[in-house]
Amino acid sequence: MEQIATSSNKRTSYFLIPFVVIAAIGIGWLTAQVGFLLPGLLLAALLTLPFIYAIFREPRVGIVSFIIYCFIYILFTREIGHFQYLYVIEGLLVLTWLAAIFHTTKQYDWSYLRNEICVLGAIWMLINVLELFNPAGSSLLGWMVEVRYHLLWILTVPLCMVIFNTKKDLNTFLILLICMSLLATANGIKQITLGLFPGESEWLDTYGYLTHLIWGELRVFSFYSDASQFGASQAQMFVIAFTLALGPFKKWKRILCGLAALAFLYGESISGTRGAIFTLFVGLGVVLLINKNLKVIGIALVIAVVGFCFLKFTFIGESHFEIRRMRSALNANDASFNIRLSNQMKLQDYLQSRPFGGGVGAMGYSGVKYNSGTYLASIPPDSYWVKVWAEYGIVGFVIWISMMMYIIGKSCGIVWNTKDRGLRFKLTALTAGFTGIIISSYGNEIMNMFPSSMILFVSFAFIFLGPKLDREAQLSNTNA
Repeated sequence: MEQIATSSNKRTSYFLIPFVVIAAIGIGWLTAQVGFLLPGLLLAALLTLPFIYAIFREPRVGIVSFIIYCFIYILFTREIGHFQYLYVIEGLLVLTWLAAIFHTTKQYDWSYLRNEICVLGAIWMLINVLELFNPAGSSLLGWMVEVRYHLLWILTVPLCMVIFNTKKDLNTFLILLICMSLLATANGIKQITLGLFPGESEWLDTYGYLTHLIWGELRVFSFYSDASQFGASQAQMFVIAFTLALGPFKKWKRILCGLAALAFLYGESISGTRGAIFTLFVGLGVVLLINKNLKVIGIALVIAVVGFCFLKFTFIGESHFEIRRMRSALNANDASFNIRLSNQMKLQDYLQSRPFGGGVGAMGYSGVKYNSGTYLASIPPDSYWVKVWAEYGIVGFVIWISMMMYIIGKSCGIVWNTKDRGLRFKLTALTAGFTGIIISSYGNEIMNMFPSSMILFVSFAFIFLGPKLDREAQLSNTNA
């Protein structure tokens, strides 16, 4: 019987050979006709199917993949192209939602969806839907492009609170942030020492040079959308790593976090992004405000004061491009700052008769592409705060800024009342980091870009899960 089975298998193998040969010839011919698109698609299919299976087996895989992808997707856009890689972000989140909803072996606690941070996200999304009826009549396509960033709130925060909500998950998130940001720092250093990748060079030569070559010096952008996003993200990560380095953790972990903080500080400096300095100062200010450790308060205060005085009242290092750029952020007579003020005065006159603004997607990239010829499309926002004001009007801006201030205040309160010291330092780091991003978004359009928006929303989830995590930590300490 065994010999018969072996003989049958051989005949089957021989029968398949012609089909394999024909398939190989066909793929080769199509590759010659259309290039490497076909084998690329086949390879993507071979990788995608097991990946989808992994997400449905363990939905956390989707969240981890989403976090990593938000750091590197622009690398694919520049170096490979031919595909809208940004849409993979929504695809990962939707796929993970489906995996969680239809999961058969785990029972998730969906009551977390009633948390106030989820409710606030739903309210802001409702306001975006109502903006479709804005009498200003901005383009529907522009609305669709812009609203994707706001949709991220209701896709990310509730999902993390339901399936990515343990102490282990928080540690995983922090490790991923530091490792991926260090990878970005390394690529930034490579850009100024060894040169750019081909896609990066093409982007810089095409239109990136307009804002990324200043005084003959490169503003490093790593594999982010631009130098402003890279600098702000590196500044945020400095605040996070610095805070963790002062926490009640093992010595080797604190040393590694301290070294990472120094690397992020250098990454922020080579970006030439002036607004990122406010992320640093605001973040350290939050650490001072909500930390109960006098040693940490003293160290953070000394760093903040020395840094401010160095930039404001001295000319030390003025010959260095990075220091000169940061110092200009504190110059009230800076030409760029005055142009921004002039644009805001123009918007004030325009918006006096438009309390609900010019409509979502009427300004910035969406405005130029889908609302060309309109007044708002002709004015660069240069600020996420200004963009919200212009698109939603004074009514929408007051609602949005009130929500942001409430989230910051509530987060500080949660951290202040957290009893577990290790958890308190981790939540302090996240709160200080996202607060710095929100405030510095007044100077640049930061908080709706990647990876900053992803870090923002996942941080929201973990901070508002703080009381749950603290109770679990206290129970664990009691049982130990």
